[in-house]
Amino acid sequence: MERRNFIRYNSLAVAGVLSGSVLNSAFAANTFVSKRPPLGKRNFTSKAVEETILKVKEAISNPELAWMFENCFPNTLDTTVDFSTANGLADTFVITGDIDAMWLRDSTAQVWPYLSLVKEDDQLDHLFQGVLSRQAKCIMIDPYANAFNKEATGSEWESDDTDMKPELHERKWEIDSLCYPVRLLYNYWKTSGNNACFSEEWHNVFRSILTTFKKQQRKENNGDYHFTRVTHKPTDTLCCGGFGNPVNPVGLIVSAFRPSDDATILPFLIPSNYFAVTSLNQIAEMAADRYNNQELAAEAKQLADEVAAAIEKYAITGHADFGKVIAFEVDGFGNRLFMDDANIPSLLALPYLGAMEINEPLYQSTRKFVLSPANPWFFKGKAGEGIGGPHVGADMIWPMSITMRAMTSTDDDEIIASIRTLLKTHSGTGFMHETFHKDNPENFTRSWFAWANTLFGELILKLYHSNPELLKKI
Repeated sequence: MERRNFIRYNSLAVAGVLSGSVLNSAFAANTFVSKRPPLGKRNFTSKAVEETILKVKEAISNPELAWMFENCFPNTLDTTVDFSTANGLADTFVITGDIDAMWLRDSTAQVWPYLSLVKEDDQLDHLFQGVLSRQAKCIMIDPYANAFNKEATGSEWESDDTDMKPELHERKWEIDSLCYPVRLLYNYWKTSGNNACFSEEWHNVFRSILTTFKKQQRKENNGDYHFTRVTHKPTDTLCCGGFGNPVNPVGLIVSAFRPSDDATILPFLIPSNYFAVTSLNQIAEMAADRYNNQELAAEAKQLADEVAAAIEKYAITGHADFGKVIAFEVDGFGNRLFMDDANIPSLLALPYLGAMEINEPLYQSTRKFVLSPANPWFFKGKAGEGIGGPHVGADMIWPMSITMRAMTSTDDDEIIASIRTLLKTHSGTGFMHETFHKDNPENFTRSWFAWANTLFGELILKLYHSNPELLKKI
């Protein structure tokens, strides 16, 4: 998917080609001045978030890091949420930043760092209820779609050869698109103690997710999803009549596309199958506890167990240099793809998603692999090191992967090194980018990418609560 680049300066988004040198000179005269929109132009303001920003900034010794936290942490609320109420019900539409559409994945990830604050701020709580309500509606429109319009306005991708609807922005089938809303619902429930979010529509969503996952196990046929696009990018379309490469139906779930929105090579995407196991177990708990639907709960638990057993059998294998590791993609025929991609879910992010413990030996050996040159999408250059992916291409590092490296580390030196890399590669903008070149951070893509911004803010907030002394060492 092509994504437009923007230069964001003094709260104005200007379309064009990004030039790091221009940005550096523009920001040089205003070092560490807040780059947030003026108060009256922010999309949403949370008292709890504002108080958190002040407290965390006071605990940070490095003024540049404090400045970047202030810019990045509230970026989703400042610039991407459209919150309203209708008939007493909350509705929240969340764009990604420079694309005026709502991804099920991104919308969850963008608001996730504020979840711990919902009990302190009623309006923020209502905003979360609105996100969950909107996500449920989107899934019921089409469980295979990854991105949605606010209204039934059509899309630049409406000519794709798939079952497009005017409510859809894009219809790339990605397992994680259904997992992320479940993650948000489950953890909102556990954090807030609020049961109001358990509507009958969400009950129907659980059934839709189970049905979709089972169809994409492809035990009897290819299922009812297909996708092709006329494009010069081979990763933007599926081969074999729009069904992707063949799979052996061994119990795993096909993900036609990765969370990068790139087509899978071997269609059983293992990080997403791990995520599905976690989500199915959460559905089982919510179906039993909130809806008293023991049959649905048992069905979800059975599917979770089946997928977990298939992962163990087909995705975990020996590596010549790293011992037992997890493959990124498999096909059930014995073929395995060894790599990792910066987008989440990834192998690196499995503990972050609740799919695996950080100290588990299998995760640690896999982590060493994906953060090494043995991973074809791990890049190291003059500016830093990190994981990229086919979506932008070779030598382009995603700051998201550097943030996730720190989020999944128990080593203070590794965490500090990761944050220092992020500090020296934002090219004077004060925000995270989609990617930067390994040798030249002024060569970057997407200066308005709210997920990367709030993920960075989440890391700093996590350290504030768990390791505050570290914030004084950077």
